[in-house]
Amino acid sequence: MFDSPLSASAYEVLGVAATVGDEELRRAYRLQLRRTHPDTGGDATVFIQVQRAWELVGTPELRAAYDRGHGFSDDDLPWDGWRAPAARTDTRPRAKAYGEAGGSRRRLYVAQVHAWAGSEVADPYDPAFVRTIPRELRRVLANALAEEHTARTVADLGMGFTAWHDVAVPAGAAAPGPGAPAAPDTLDHIVLGPSGLYGLMSADFGEIARFRQGEVIGSGTGSRAPVTALVTQVRSIARAARVRFGGAVLVLPDDDLAQAMTPLGAIRGTTVVVVRRSALRTLLRAGVPGSRTIGGTELFDLRTRIQQTVRFA
Repeated sequence: MFDSPLSASAYEVLGVAATVGDEELRRAYRLQLRRTHPDTGGDATVFIQVQRAWELVGTPELRAAYDRGHGFSDDDLPWDGWRAPAARTDTRPRAKAYGEAGGSRRRLYVAQVHAWAGSEVADPYDPAFVRTIPRELRRVLANALAEEHTARTVADLGMGFTAWHDVAVPAGAAAPGPGAPAAPDTLDHIVLGPSGLYGLMSADFGEIARFRQGEVIGSGTGSRAPVTALVTQVRSIARAARVRFGGAVLVLPDDDLAQAMTPLGAIRGTTVVVVRRSALRTLLRAGVPGSRTIGGTELFDLRTRIQQTVRFA
């Protein structure tokens, strides 16, 4: 919560400017508690956000730390939470990975920010600047960050897994709908391991996901039908590589999903599951419900087929 480019800041949740005094901030917190409390007809989700906001800025010390980290302070302390992650230095066994998770969307984000600004931007990842740009541009950055988060989770699965990130989808797969940013046509992740072969989309809608007839709906999805797009991409790559996927997985921030996993059933013959980020590791180790385990020669054959087929954005 509050760490996504699409998130409201703690001050916005409390309904005040970032420059208000501590006493006015406290009054705003108490007012928002009364307005949002479920016992008085308020929204439980918003009530929790109000409490979380106060946990971040409720004392002068916490507020100073939050301001430094979210671009509200004049301090010179840098914050790199939205910049590309640094190279890892630990030597733990990792999943084998190919491609650059979030890379095409980061490049798209920077290009579109410069086009929107009409000139080069010194630091397109500065939190104070990000808050000034249109929401559709922030969505591109949020989805790049979502891809990077998933890639880190997959890497921690260990040597038995292989991942391909930012995979170019063969011609004919679904494209973004009218009005959406012209994002590259890519499948965010392919993950292969003993539990199965899966296609993953990493997204950040900036709101609680709602479902209708096997699709995610709401203003946060833009004009694209994410589940439909994911299934289309998975099927396109399956045909090109002559492989069968055990399922398609939509990965969302924990705050965007009411429960750890939401199975959507079989859509066009592909089993679809929507999962919180924190539950993704467990799902990939255990396998999508109904998938079968893979081992030995078959695992090697699938890895070879995919490696020979995939191209990257």
